[in-house]
Amino acid sequence: MTSPAGLTASLGRRRVYWHAGGCLAVLLGALYLARRHWPAVESGAGRLAVADHGWLLTGAVAAAGTWAASALAQQGTVVQRLPGPRLFAAQFAASAAGHLLPAGIGAGAVNLRYLMRCGLPAGRAAGALAVKAAAGAAVRLVLIALLAPACPGLLRLPRPSPPVIAAASGVAVLLALLPLTPWWSRCRPALATVLADVRALHARPARAAALWGGSLAFAVLHALVLIAVIRAVGLALAPLQVALLYLAASSAAALLPTPGGLGSLDAALALALTAAGTSGAGAASAVLGYRLLTVWLPLLPGLLVLGVLVRRKAL
Repeated sequence: MTSPAGLTASLGRRRVYWHAGGCLAVLLGALYLARRHWPAVESGAGRLAVADHGWLLTGAVAAAGTWAASALAQQGTVVQRLPGPRLFAAQFAASAAGHLLPAGIGAGAVNLRYLMRCGLPAGRAAGALAVKAAAGAAVRLVLIALLAPACPGLLRLPRPSPPVIAAASGVAVLLALLPLTPWWSRCRPALATVLADVRALHARPARAAALWGGSLAFAVLHALVLIAVIRAVGLALAPLQVALLYLAASSAAALLPTPGGLGSLDAALALALTAAGTSGAGAASAVLGYRLLTVWLPLLPGLLVLGVLVRRKAL
């Protein structure tokens, strides 16, 4: 019979193996994409190597600010006061974990564990994450609607193909039929709890300001990272155009469940930049620089912070 200590050690080793496997999968995916588009990647990397260091530093500062904005938005999803330093560390660790598992599972798991360690029941913690995700999506859509008239003709919506129309119609039908299914009796209490929490949050102006202000700052700071990189490599795109392209590309990439948007966001950003008139090498340098500041440089420190938080039972 296995002792509790032996079982704990075994589970710990399994987590290490899963983390190592996730890192390996991310690296292999990045290598595959780099190999497939090597000429553009090589030219873009060369252009990034001689980029303006001042603008790159500005982008790095903006990237660091995204974790503070994420922490602010997370605080806005719960009524109780969350420990500030640990909240920031959890967002930093969640950003790293989000690049290991698809569809935000890694980041969601870290934040879920953090909120539960702070005393929230699992249901309310999951509801807080749903509120944060919904607020972020709503902010992106509102920003796109505000910026699109200022950049006429920049966004060209593709004509949906029959399979896409069929899939969207199927999802709409399933959502319409949900109240008639046995699942509705299970979903309704959870939905009612989330709505009650949202009303309680918006009854407190400080929490509402944190939720929406943090969500807005998160989107704006990510756009600023891309703007700074584009300035650093000398591409001729206006800041408002870059912000609109980033918001549209990140919204489209969110529909594809890849770890941290790796692959999906890269392709969407490169496609958006080239459609706006940027050369392939220029788009590659911008995407590489954006990923360098938001993913690859913080990845190892983020995983180390994650390990420290787990060891200290903060997660």
